[in-house]
Amino acid sequence: KSAFFSLEFNEAIGVMIGAIIAAVILFAIGLIPVVGQLILAVIGVLQIMQGLAALIDDGFYVVRESGLVVSVDYSVWGWTHMLLGVVAIVVAAGLLAGNTVARIAGVILAMVSAIVNLAFLPAYPWWSTVVIVFDVLVIYALTAHGREMKQRH
Repeated sequence: KSAFFSLEFNEAIGVMIGAIIAAVILFAIGLIPVVGQLILAVIGVLQIMQGLAALIDDGFYVVRESGLVVSVDYSVWGWTHMLLGVVAIVVAAGLLAGNTVARIAGVILAMVSAIVNLAFLPAYPWWSTVVIVFDVLVIYALTAHGREMKQRH
């Protein structure tokens, strides 16, 4: 496996614990909406990395295409993840600008990302699990604390 894209069990747990600790701290000081914005940008980067891994080296993943929930070539998965990643970064920028439409798009995008990563789970379980956890955090931050985002701008 490529060292650049490798996310082993301990690293995945570390990323999830770090994200949860950061979310708790930001929540405690009243900045949970910022968590949604920042984690959505992180999801974008993770999706792009996942897409690049699929495009560069389809042997990187745990199972072949036939072992996936949706049995298509890894290049299709790669472009799907790349597209989700770019859109996530654009939507995160819209959230930072206080755009209400970006908030709605962010929730929809996080749901789509979670579903895509659930379908992609057999390919690389820990990486997909990290992204799904981040998606849930984004959905929570944007739905439960969306009004706070609007008041900030």
